[in-house]
Amino acid sequence: MNAFSKFTLAITLAAAASVAAAQNGAHGGHGAHDAHAGHAAPATAELTDGEVKKIDKEAGKVTLRHGELKNLNMSAMTMVFRVKDPAMLDQVKAGDKVKFAADRVNGAVTIVQLQAAQ
Repeated sequence: MNAFSKFTLAITLAAAASVAAAQNGAHGGHGAHDAHAGHAAPATAELTDGEVKKIDKEAGKVTLRHGELKNLNMSAMTMVFRVKDPAMLDQVKAGDKVKFAADRVNGAVTIVQLQAAQ
C-alpha cells in the first residue's frame, strides 16, 4: 500500500470515528437514542385535515389526501402512511374525513394520532 493510500485510509477512519463520537455525544449513546426512537407526537401536536383514500390493515398503512404537515415540512399531497397503532385503522374507512398528527418514528413518517373529523 503506498503512502497516499495509507493517508486516505487514515483520514476516512478518523472521519468515521468523529461522526460516531458526535452521534453518541448528541444522543447519549445508542441506549438513550433507542428510548426516544418510538416517541409519539406531543399531546399538543397540531392536527392536520385529511381524507382517507385507502386502508391496508394487513400492512398497517393508510393512504390519505392531506393538508400541509408543518412539523415535517411537507406540503399538501396524497401519500401512504404507517400507523403507530393498527387499531387506528378500525376507526375509519375510505372516504372519511379525518384529523391526524404524523411524526417520524424509527425513520418512517407515521400517524401517531388519528380521529374522525367532526
